[in-house]
Parts: sequence; C-alpha cells; structure tokens
Amino acid sequence: MHPDLEALLALQERDRVVGAVEKSFDALIPEEQALDAELAGHTKALEDADRGAAGAEARRAELEARIAGYQRMQETRRQQLEYVRDAKEASTLTADLDLARSVLVKEEAEFMRSGDAIVEAQKKVKDLQKAHDAVVAKQAEARAALEAKRAELNEQLAAAKAERAEATKAVASALLVRYERIRRGRAPQAVFALRQDACGHCNTGVPLQRRAEIQQGHSIESCEVCGVLLYAEG
Repeated sequence: MHPDLEALLALQERDRVVGAVEKSFDALIPEEQALDAELAGHTKALEDADRGAAGAEARRAELEARIAGYQRMQETRRQQLEYVRDAKEASTLTADLDLARSVLVKEEAEFMRSGDAIVEAQKKVKDLQKAHDAVVAKQAEARAALEAKRAELNEQLAAAKAERAEATKAVASALLVRYERIRRGRAPQAVFALRQDACGHCNTGVPLQRRAEIQQGHSIESCEVCGVLLYAEG
C-alpha cells in the first residue's frame, strides 16, 4: 500500500460523513417548506379578508359622506323653494328635489346594506384569524422538532468538519491539492479502487504498467479519462 493511501482514504471517509450530515440538512427542507406553504396560505387568506373588511368600511364612509352631501343639497333647494315666486323656477326646483330624493333613498339603502357587509367581512376576518392561530399552534411542535433536529445536525456538522480538518493534516500537501481539485469536479468522490483492470469510477481500462504501479503501492495514479485517484484494494 502506498504510504499516503491510508491517510487519503481516512480523509475521504471524513468527507463522506460531512456529506451525510449535509444531506440530513437537505432532508429537513421539504417538511419545512410544507409547513411554510400551509401557513402562507392561511396568512394570505387572512390578509385578503383584512383588506376586504377595510374596503367595506371605506365604502360605508364614502356612502355616508355622499349622503351628507345630498342632504345638504336638499336642504339648500328647500330653502330656495321657499323664496321662489316664479312658477317655472319653482317647478324646476321641485323636480330637482324629487330626483335628489330618489337618489338619496337609494344611497341610504346602500348605506344600510354596507353595514351588513362590514359585519360579514369582520366575521370572516375573525374566523380566518382563528384558523390562522390554530395552524400556528398546530405547527409549533413540528417546527420545534425541526429546530431541535437542525441544532443537533449543526453540532454533528461542526464535529465532522473538525475531524475532516484534522484528517487533512496527515495527507501530503501535493496529494491534498489533487484530491481537493477532483472533489470540485463531477465525480461523487475523489478516490476509487480499481475494478479488476479498470477505473472504479468510469470503468475505463488502466494500462498494465500503471496498474502494476498502483497495485504494488509505488504511486497513486489518476484515471486518464475521469481524473479520479486510483488504488488497489486488499
């Protein structure tokens, strides 16, 4: 066995452990996303209901202001009618009063309905707030469990990275550079055992002389095709 091989394989094992912990972090994501999506749906419904209630109140205030305006106009016309002596002008004012009265009746009816709309909108907000609060309460335990798991994984990851850093110290610097460069590529790992006479990663045949060097432990060779480091088992 090449003198650096044991240290190299130990480093690769430490990287495997780090990778496994990182995958455990990734495994938490779907559950967290599901919780967030559920809560977001209830939050949006509540926000929409709040806007609906605010709109209903604004509509009622608008109607109230318009009704007050119509009433002032009616009072002004009635006062004018008291002083009008011309029959034609009096007839015109009377017609205006009748028309404005019919409009005012419609506006007042709409104002009454707007009160019902506010009550209904506020009830909807109250119901959706209860539903939202229920979801938050229901999710509290699940989110706490996720946070506890994340805290545990953070500890595991910190320990695994510390062990990984310690393992790098045993690898020759030039070999470590090669190893790290390969890990940044597409191969799932940097070091592979020979598979009979071929690379254990890409299955490309290794020339006899180079294979002999690897098997005798004289050198740690790279695959000519995929670039991974090769060693002979056992």
